[in-house]
Amino acid sequence: MGMRALEMQTRLRELQAERMLVSTKGLPMDRAYMADLDEEIAETRAAYVEAAVTAVATLRGELFGPQVG
Repeated sequence: MGMRALEMQTRLRELQAERMLVSTKGLPMDRAYMADLDEEIAETRAAYVEAAVTAVATLRGELFGPQVG
């Protein structure tokens, strides 16, 4: 997996941990904050998937050459 994918995975885990911490601490729910956090999680997840797929495709191309046909 490429470095960008690892960075995105790390960021996604940080965001998910933040969300879990906020929701388990019984803190008053700030709807705007939670909505922003959920949106950032979704965006980061999408970026992570894109980076991981790109890394796998790049590695496959390096190992087996271009796919033709």
